[in-house]
Order: sequence, then structure tokens, then C-alpha cells
Amino acid sequence: MAYELPDFYLPYPPRLNPHLETARAHTRAWAARMGFFDDPDIWGPADLEAHDYGLMCAYAHPDCPAEELDLITDWYAWVFFFDDHFLHAFKRTKDLKGAQAYLDRIDLFMADDPPEPTNPVELGLKDLWARTVPAMTDGWRRRFVSVTRDLTQESMWELFHIESGLVSNPIEYIEERRKVGGAPWSACLVEHAAAAELPARVAHTRPIRVLTETFADAVHLRNDLFSYQREVVAEGELSNSVLVCENFFGCGTQRGVEITNDMITSRLHQFEHTALTELPALLAEHALAPHEQERVMRYVKGLQDWQAGGHAWHLASSRYTKAQRERGPLNVSPAHVKSGLRNFTYRPFSETTVRLPQFPMPFTVRDNPHLDRARAHNERWCVEMGFTTALPGLPSTALWTEGQVKGFDMALCASGLAPEVDARALELAADWLAWGTYADDYYPKVYGGGHDLTGAKLSNRRLRDLMPIDLIPITLPLTAVERGLADLWARTATPLPEAERRALRDEVTIMIHSWEWEVVNLIQNRVPDPVDYIEMRRLTFGTGLTIRLNRLTSPQPLPDELFRTREFLAMTNAAADYSCLVNDLFSGQKEIQFEGDLHNSVLVMRNFFDCDVDEAVAVVAKLLAARMAEFEHVVGNDLPAMLDTRGADDELRGAVARYVTGLQDWMAGILRWHGRCTRYTESELRRGSAVRWTQGPTGLGTAVSRIHSLLPMGAP
Repeated sequence: MAYELPDFYLPYPPRLNPHLETARAHTRAWAARMGFFDDPDIWGPADLEAHDYGLMCAYAHPDCPAEELDLITDWYAWVFFFDDHFLHAFKRTKDLKGAQAYLDRIDLFMADDPPEPTNPVELGLKDLWARTVPAMTDGWRRRFVSVTRDLTQESMWELFHIESGLVSNPIEYIEERRKVGGAPWSACLVEHAAAAELPARVAHTRPIRVLTETFADAVHLRNDLFSYQREVVAEGELSNSVLVCENFFGCGTQRGVEITNDMITSRLHQFEHTALTELPALLAEHALAPHEQERVMRYVKGLQDWQAGGHAWHLASSRYTKAQRERGPLNVSPAHVKSGLRNFTYRPFSETTVRLPQFPMPFTVRDNPHLDRARAHNERWCVEMGFTTALPGLPSTALWTEGQVKGFDMALCASGLAPEVDARALELAADWLAWGTYADDYYPKVYGGGHDLTGAKLSNRRLRDLMPIDLIPITLPLTAVERGLADLWARTATPLPEAERRALRDEVTIMIHSWEWEVVNLIQNRVPDPVDYIEMRRLTFGTGLTIRLNRLTSPQPLPDELFRTREFLAMTNAAADYSCLVNDLFSGQKEIQFEGDLHNSVLVMRNFFDCDVDEAVAVVAKLLAARMAEFEHVVGNDLPAMLDTRGADDELRGAVARYVTGLQDWMAGILRWHGRCTRYTESELRRGSAVRWTQGPTGLGTAVSRIHSLLPMGAP
């Protein structure tokens, strides 16, 4: 179990707030008043002194005034006391029912009229809430309630893992650690401490989300390296990245430490890349006023200060094992620089052979009886929409041929995904799949290959205009992508109520905006960070749209609140990741060798681990198997327990069972289709590579020729 701390990437210098001593004294007195020392088995005054949360907050928030530092330090004393109180009362006793009741009561103290506190955790939260929220807007308050609830309620996830003896897979761990680890909660407090509340119109955008999540991941993974001895060895915790790596990769502790540290470095590189490349465009696109831009930049600086200060505190605090190797205030070694540059120096179109692994598939494909009709319809529809004709302004060749449309057989995919729908619904499902697949080819070739981000953004605006909520067309479709979406929107949205139309349009919008992310990476020749890739892959794959379309055909819609539960999110994301990784393995040679694409998990893992293709495939295959195992575990254990807790009746349980069956059909149908269609066969790839695909003129000043080609005939 002995290990040496790694060579940390430390790009920001830690600074110390001059009000450290007053914060220490204030929080010492406050913790005593709240009753934190009433049970010496949990905390005594000496524990608080040794942990030194005043030092932590003085490092993390070096510029805030004394009164604010007092408040922030109280919050951290409270959150760490909550963690130890919960450990003492419920993790060691494994009292699941008592733990849930305890956590549910905590929610009541984030309201205007809280009940009387019954323990120090409740009393502390009541006091802190009244001192904190009046200075912030309702938008910030809602976000803070959400992350505080995640921090407390997701403690049950840790408890479930201790109870079951299961160690998470890496994808599950990163996602759940963000919630239970508390760094998104810390990011909200950065807004308070730095007077940097984010403007509401950008608070939920991708750049802000990525800045917050990369900050959170780096903080949590760093904590895992310092706390491994305390949590895993001494307390029997299973929620630690080093242990996750040991279990998943079958490696020793030191190798688990190194992989965790590499991920910290990668997440910090992603933070810096987002701040420098995505954030300026966000500020301009949303036309933020100077004072709003200043708040956003103070937020970024606050996250950097926390990152540096958190590391310095871990070195000093006795809460964790003392470091065996300490670094100075800055550490940017050649290895750190090399790992960052590797993302930008990959040479596309490399020779790649992906040897397909065994795919775990416990579910049987069920075919729709209307498959033949849907197949004939879909082939006609693709031709009618223009998928097989030359692109405007790019006369050299079309993206698809009629032979490819037939070989791609999107109706077969739809049949497996929707085996019980009627003939019209199956035709619609096949057309949606064909449109999404065609657009997935269109964006990287037309906009990525042409380095035309402006064109991609304009295209997305036009596509959104082609989905009018009132069903009154305001835009004339000009391209095959636009004609396909306009047709699908009219056929799908017309029978829906307005709320469902909006939800459907939102899912399509999320998907097409994720394609911009791919275009940007192609322009920058940037291989994505593994975590960013997995999470964005669900969006580029159209997971939300697939689920939404599936819900539209359900005989009994499920309540929206169920889709926000940990259990539904876990099994849906696991099913989505399985399907995405299946696609990546089958399409690896197509995308990496023949198309020069950068968005494939085989390439992402090869780049991150600096390994060969076979080793990367093995990692992807193991992730795929782990996600299937997690899906089955959630369905077999966590989901029934959640329904029992909610007192679900037979009707609701039946609807949930149909939803689960839909996810099983999705995974089984996706796997079967990839094995049978011609889209990924080497003969098809080599035949396609013999045809030169040109994008028209490229280079400075030539984009106007492509824009002009999209205008109606006779337009200026």
C-alpha cells in the first residue's frame, strides 16, 4: 500500500490571505457554538486545529476580505464535519434507511422557513444559509442548492458501494465524484468569495461548465492521491481514483497513482485550453458588458487560486498523510509540457487496424415486423432529401451514393431500436437515424475540412430556425441537411403539444451544437481530453434525441423527475456510453485512417496513454464491458431499491420496465447493425477512398465562395 506522491503539474502559485489568523479564531468559536465538539468520537477542538480549514480557505481565497473569509471558512468546517459525522453515524453502521432520512432533513435547511435543528450539521447549515444567500441572486441560489444537495445526497452513492463492495469504473467514478466530492459546490462559493457571480445567460454554457468540471476533477483527483491511505486503507472507502485504477487496469498502487496524476494534468490542460480559446468567443457571442466580463474573469482566477491553494493545504494539513515528496510553489516540468503538446501534434490519416474485441451483449435483438416497408421508404427518402446529390458549391462528388444508402441500411438499425412501434413510426425513426448519420458525415467534411467554424455556426442557426414551435416555416431549406430536418420536424412535431415540441427542439439543438465542438477540434488539430471526449460523445451521438424520440412512442410517459434521479442518469449514461464505444470500435479505421477524424475513443486513449492501437482498443473494450456491467447492476439493484423507496405502484413499475427494455433494445440493436451494415467494412472504405472528395477553395478570403454557393439562384 505504500506509494510515493507523483510529480504534480502546478501551473499557478499559491498565495495566502492576510486574514488567516482571524479566520482560524472565528471558525474555532463558531464550530464550538454549533456543537461540532459535542461528540469527541467525531471531532474535538484538536481535530479542527490539526485540519486547519482556516489555512485551506486562506490559501484558496487569497484576496477576499476578513468577514468573507470567516464565512467561507465556516462553510468548509461545516462540510468536512458533515462528512465525518455521516461516516460515524451511517457509513460504519451501514444504516441505509437512517442515512436517507438524515440527508432528506438537510434539504429542509436550504429554505426560507427551516425547521428546528436536531444535530450540529443542521444547526450549522441553518446559520450559514442565513448569512450567505441574501447577497446573491435567485439564479445563484438555485445553483447552490443543487450542488449542495448533490454533495449531501450523493453520500448515499458511497454508502451503496461500501454496502455492495463494488468499486466504480472510471467513467462512473468521475461523474459521481463531482457530486459527492463537493468541488462544484466550492466553485459556487468562489463566486461568492470573489464577488464573481456568473451572469445568468452564460452560467450553463459549455465553456463555463467545462471550466467548473475540470476544476472539480483536478481538485477531487488530487485529494484522492493525498487521502488514499486515510480513506481506502484506514476507513475502508471504495471511492478513490487510485483504487479505481488499480481495480480497472489490474495494476499496483503506484501505477494507479501515476494514471490519476496524468488525468489531473490532462484536466488542467483542458481548463487552460477552455479559458484561452472558448471563453473569449463566449463573451463576444453573448455580448457581455465590461462589468459582466470582469466577473467571469474573476471567477476563472478564483478557480485557479483554489486549485493552487488546495494543493498547498494538502501538503500542510494533518487530515491526510504527509507528502513523501514536496514541490515548490510552481512546477511545470518538460513532461507536463510534452503531455499537453501531444494533444496538438497528432498526424491524421495514420494507418490503423482495429481488431474488434468480444462485445458483451446479454440482450436479444427484436426486429420490427415493418422492417421491409421502412427499408424501402428510407432509401427513397434519402434520395429525395438530396443525400446522394452533389453539395452546393462542391460539385466534385456527393457524400453518399444510392448504393451506400442501401448498404448502410438505417431501417435495420431502427428496427432493432424500436421493435414494437407501428409502420409510420418505424419509418420516421429510420429517417431520423439517416439524417443524423448524414449530418455526422457532413459537418467534419464541409466545415471541419474547410476550417469553416463560421459556416458551422451559421448552419446551426438555420437548422434551429427550421424547427419552429408554431410549425410555421420561416426559413427555406437549401441543403440536404436542412431539407431532411425540415421534413422530419414537420412529421414529428405536428402532433405534439407545445411543451414536447420545445423539448424535442432543445435535444436537436444540443446535438448540432456539439458538432461545432468537433469542428473546432479539427481546425485546431486537437485530440480531445478523455473525460471531455466521453461526455461530449453522448451529445454528438444524439443520445438525448434518441431518448426523447423513444419517450414520444411510449404508451405511458414517465414523470420527468425520474429522469433526474441518480439511478436513471446512471443507467441511461451507461447504455449511451456502451453504444458510443461500440460505434467507435467499428468505425475506428474509417475515422482515424480514411477520414483523418480525431473523435474516436481508440485515438483518444492511444494519445492519452501514449500506447499502440491494440492497447488502446483493449482499454476501450474494457470500458465498454464495465458500462454494460454497471447498467445491469443499476437495473438489477439500484433501480428496484429506488422504486421501493418511492412507493411506486404496478403501473409506474411497468412503465419503468418498458423504458429499461427500450435501453436494452437500443444497445442490442446498435451492436447488431454495426456488424451487418456495410458502412464500416474495409472494402467499402477503400472504395470510398478511391474517390477524391474536394471541399472547393480553401484559405484566406475563400469562405465567401462557399457561403455564396448556399444562396438561392439569383441571390446577390
